[in-house]
Amino acid sequence: MVDTKRFVHSGDGLVFVLSFLCVVVTACAPAPQYDLVIRNGTIYDGSGSAGFAGDVAINGDAIAAVGSLGRARGKTEIDAAGLAVAPGFINMMCWANTSLIEDGRSQSDIRQGVTLEILGEGSSMGPLNQAMKEEMVRRQGDIKYDIEWTSLDEYLQYLEGRGVSPNVASLIGSATPRKYVIGYENREPTPEELEEMRGIVRTAMEEGALGVASALIYPPGSFAETDELIALADVVAEYDGIYISHVRGEGSHLVEAIGELIEIARTADIRAEIYHLKASGRANWPLFPEAVALVERARAEGLHITADIYTYPASSTGLNASMPPWVQEGGFEASLERLADPAFRKRIAREMQEESDAWENGYLGAGSPDNILLVSFKSEELKPLTGKTLAEVAEMRGTPPEITAMDLIVEDRSRIGTVYFSQSEEVVQRAIALPWVSFCSDAASLAPEGVFLKSNPHPRAYGSFARLLGKYVREERLITLEEAIRKLTSLPAGNLKIDRRGMLKEGYFADVVVFDPDTIQDNATFVQPHQYATGVMHVVVNGVQVIENGEHTGATPGRVVRGPGWTGE
Repeated sequence: MVDTKRFVHSGDGLVFVLSFLCVVVTACAPAPQYDLVIRNGTIYDGSGSAGFAGDVAINGDAIAAVGSLGRARGKTEIDAAGLAVAPGFINMMCWANTSLIEDGRSQSDIRQGVTLEILGEGSSMGPLNQAMKEEMVRRQGDIKYDIEWTSLDEYLQYLEGRGVSPNVASLIGSATPRKYVIGYENREPTPEELEEMRGIVRTAMEEGALGVASALIYPPGSFAETDELIALADVVAEYDGIYISHVRGEGSHLVEAIGELIEIARTADIRAEIYHLKASGRANWPLFPEAVALVERARAEGLHITADIYTYPASSTGLNASMPPWVQEGGFEASLERLADPAFRKRIAREMQEESDAWENGYLGAGSPDNILLVSFKSEELKPLTGKTLAEVAEMRGTPPEITAMDLIVEDRSRIGTVYFSQSEEVVQRAIALPWVSFCSDAASLAPEGVFLKSNPHPRAYGSFARLLGKYVREERLITLEEAIRKLTSLPAGNLKIDRRGMLKEGYFADVVVFDPDTIQDNATFVQPHQYATGVMHVVVNGVQVIENGEHTGATPGRVVRGPGWTGE
């Protein structure tokens, strides 16, 4: 027992008594209470700094504190001992447009820690006119849905209203205003049409689009000249948005295509990103260092040029991407007529076997029809061919591979989902190490159940992010864990100008992933792609736990995330 009477008649004594009383009061005060506390983890805050031991406290939808919380308690607590605690991952480009309508749980991505899906490569889910709505209905595959929206923002609100586990955001695809105004004609817009297209982009930006995104190998987006893209990017720049592009060539014209993106960025004074940076086709792999050097010179000049990649040496798109773009002039229905016409078929087959300066030949880029894997059909009659190569189907049918490809598209009345083995593992590894590269899935978010089992996806739908953290961080040691987390979180958030996400920081939205860096891995393969990644133990979205001990809780707290031009409240 301290005898305080000896000190009460001196100044020092008064100070001692007051200090003693403060200690007593503090000891008796109730411990801080939070809605959720993630305790004892190694925190990687998204900045790229080394991890540190600590706790994360959450109140409502926001992070309330990060660090050593001592006596603080949560209504719910997660013991993260031995685990990494990081901001939720951002998928820089996905195709969850319709998969989230079918199943808002976003299982294949949320189980990898993805808490924000970015949509809109090339074309977006709005705005739509009546002709575009009718086309969207005609081209629906296994997933059927009613189109209950017109604008892009209405579509995103539709997802949020139905309930989705991750947050969602979108760019406006550059082909969308083109289709809205002039359809599938291969021509330049008139000045009046271009101004109407610019108005569509302006409206989308004010509704919260993150920017404009082009896909310049797919009609009708491929019909746009550079000046048209600059005109759209000019509008986006007014709102501090971004221009992102699947560049006009990823094969022999890779360097020129990246040069076009840099020209657009410089002229429109806009941030720009390259979608899924790669060099396609064995003969073009040596172009990759030159492409990287071009980007780094632009960055040294002061331009904000970045890129994203998926973590596999194979791409995935439609089988019709192996055919010259003129085949699709006038739209998909017109392309089917050409593919059934004997005269056109001879020309198409010939051009599929020829190098061209006018278009990127995916058929030749794959090197062989043995490297073209058919993974998604619309027709029940053709679904048994899922998982076979084009070479195998051609042999089964006794027709040349070029003719077989045309026959399949006509019979299926779809572009046919296809994997092209045309990339280099060495290029993938070099891209991962670049400090200005973030990550994407370039795929839908799926589940190994129901309608999703009717086709095979590229394994990146189930494994792109876990593969980074398992194969390339833990096993290959290409980059550190803290650098990988920066490239999954604050880097894309900063590039997209997304408010209060991408960091574990007080006041930021509570999107958090807790995973085991020693065990996280992708399990999906090209032969058996419908397999979840493992190693992610807990995921929190806007303060709500969506993954608990590796299993989905069923919660759908995802929200629409809007860009810097949003004029709403």
